[in-house]
Amino acid sequence: MPRHALPPQVLIPLIVACALFMEQVDATVIATSLPAIAADLKEDPVALKLALTSYLLSLAVFIPASGWAADRYGARTVFRSAIVIFTIGSILCGLSTSLTDFVLYRIVQGMGGAMMVPVGRLVILRSVPKTELVSALAWLTIPALLGPVFGPPLGGFITTYFDWRLIFFINVPIGVLGVFLATRFIENVREEDVPPLDLKGLVLSGIGLAGLVFGFAVLGQELVPVWAALAVAGIGAGALWLYVRHAQVTPHAVLDLNLLRHSSFRAGVVGGSLFRVGIGALPFLLPLLLQLSFGLSPFASGMLTFAASAGALIMKFTAAPLLRRLGYKRVLLANAVLSAGFIAVNAAFTPFTPHWIIVMVLLVGGFLRSLQFTALNALSYAEVEPQEMSRATSFASVAQQVSLSCGVALAGFVLETMRAHRGEMAVTQSDFAVAFLVVAVVSLASLAYFVGLPRNAGAELNGRKPDLADPRSEVSPDH
Repeated sequence: MPRHALPPQVLIPLIVACALFMEQVDATVIATSLPAIAADLKEDPVALKLALTSYLLSLAVFIPASGWAADRYGARTVFRSAIVIFTIGSILCGLSTSLTDFVLYRIVQGMGGAMMVPVGRLVILRSVPKTELVSALAWLTIPALLGPVFGPPLGGFITTYFDWRLIFFINVPIGVLGVFLATRFIENVREEDVPPLDLKGLVLSGIGLAGLVFGFAVLGQELVPVWAALAVAGIGAGALWLYVRHAQVTPHAVLDLNLLRHSSFRAGVVGGSLFRVGIGALPFLLPLLLQLSFGLSPFASGMLTFAASAGALIMKFTAAPLLRRLGYKRVLLANAVLSAGFIAVNAAFTPFTPHWIIVMVLLVGGFLRSLQFTALNALSYAEVEPQEMSRATSFASVAQQVSLSCGVALAGFVLETMRAHRGEMAVTQSDFAVAFLVVAVVSLASLAYFVGLPRNAGAELNGRKPDLADPRSEVSPDH
């Protein structure tokens, strides 16, 4: 391992953050530019949700194999290959000429992203002690959060004054830098005894997740008949049911449902998924609201929506001390309510709302949501054993991407339902208001999974041991 000035808990997260930075810039730039892309491709702006959901679903389908690939071929090898695939997909997106092309190339990007970020997180989890995990994850997200901060203004500027296609070529120099840094500083960590890949489980989970979410996403669109969308969703649901049965009798299932025996992992993944449904909808809804309903340019829209990411960036300097002082359960409960409330407040925005008020709401909301993400991401691995880490990161990453894609699909469905009810093609401010309220309620439902946590959940992450005298302290049988 080459000598370097920074400690591993700082250097390795910063390197992995190059990949996350590239992914986040890409996502936020596209969200800001959706109306312009739709106009150029002569498509309905709401239909462009497929560009978001196709990418997120591609992540969900291929992520389950990421942990196995990293164990089998080495984390550095998989990480570098993923960056290359993502960068190639970005170039192809910039060359697309139709919605079909665009969606297809977004799937290619998703194949790279599916291996890139989860494997990078796995490198961190295996390289950093649990007592340093919260700080390491904060270092990971600081550079990564710069992507969403710069993404909306940058994407809006390029789209308004140049051509939206140029935004996809931003990833090329970042990808080159990521490959170089990974080659220079990351060890090719791999497992000695790797079980065979659960190919049947990978196919069943892929068909299930893709079918269920894609069927829901195209429901109400003119791309396919309603019966076809429902049939696709039904096939997805059936495949997921078959996967659950398969996983119960398979020793090394690609998505290990046995991990849900850990109360902290269960709360972080299941409760976190409900919370992220609301969050996934925001990057889709806000640019459309500001541009289609309020009449702002992509640049003006981006200059407002970046405030949410700026708030998230500010939070990263306070996450660790807040969680040490207040505890994970208390933070998750209170913050779920506050975060859902700030999502709902977006429903009150009108073309006459002063921009400074919009900025402040997005800034504080971004701060609160990012605090919840940091708490959930760390808590999920508090009880996970070292040999379970690769499976846990795959499971958690799949759940995150599926919930975000469900958020986009749900928001698009509400918009389509509202305008269909009026018999019009245009979406109005009232349509967006209903969508914000619906996704806020879904995020609030995550409370049900945080209430059951023991009082000192996540104590291991703060360098303390669970209080075994506390009847609410749940200890895994493996501990």
